Amino acid sequence: MVTMKLNWADLPESTRDTITEHTGPITGTQSTAKGMNSEIAVTLDADRGRFFLKGRRNDHPQAWTQQREAAINPYVVPLAPRLVWALDDGEWNLLVFEHVDGRPVNYCPGSKDLPRVAEAISTLSGVHAPANIEMKQIEQRLAAYIDRPEDAALLSGETVLHTDWTPDNVLIHNDAARIVDWAWPTRGAAWVDAACWAVWLISAGHAPHQAEQWASKTPAWATTTNRALHVFAAAQARLWTSIAEEAPDTEWKQSLATAAHQWVTYRRT
Repeated sequence: MVTMKLNWADLPESTRDTITEHTGPITGTQSTAKGMNSEIAVTLDADRGRFFLKGRRNDHPQAWTQQREAAINPYVVPLAPRLVWALDDGEWNLLVFEHVDGRPVNYCPGSKDLPRVAEAISTLSGVHAPANIEMKQIEQRLAAYIDRPEDAALLSGETVLHTDWTPDNVLIHNDAARIVDWAWPTRGAAWVDAACWAVWLISAGHAPHQAEQWASKTPAWATTTNRALHVFAAAQARLWTSIAEEAPDTEWKQSLATAAHQWVTYRRT
């Protein structure tokens, strides 16, 4: 079942009034249906500039992701848009970011966006995971898809990972890639984000060896091992197969499951 996102007018009047105390009067709004980590996602045109608002009700089972995204923001700016202000009024937990007027990235072979994404992943791979922010570890998130605990340990590390490289999360702005939607920051090995990207590249039309060539343009790729990549590729194949089985009519999920299997088959040859 698809949950329809709410609009600016759907927020309580008192909540909207609190927001406008910070933004100034709202002169225009534009809702987006993209993204799964919010109940409301709206661009706000206001007297004090343009902003992007996202959030969940406090009784939502994943409302905690709002606090996690707010906490990690100072560590991933300027790759990510800067958090301007956060609101928890007891009913809603809302984050207001600087607006990035970018377009979704193009992952197709020959795209001029690919070097920009490789550069962004390279920068992110140098961000150390802060000890004061609770984050899941990548080996925890993928534990159900890895047979042996000792293999899961091959993915561990102390780098901040994004892991969700859907084109809607990577915006090209001022000739650079900006990474949005940080609801699930993860701690793990520095090469993992490049490996996650490889699956999206294969889904976009790259052969597995070409996807790995792009991933290898990130310095952290040289720190991994064939064994670790085998384990990760197999876990991705299982993960995306599970996701695709739950949504047999969703083309992009089916495509990613196929891509992940192409990658693991290539790694086994």
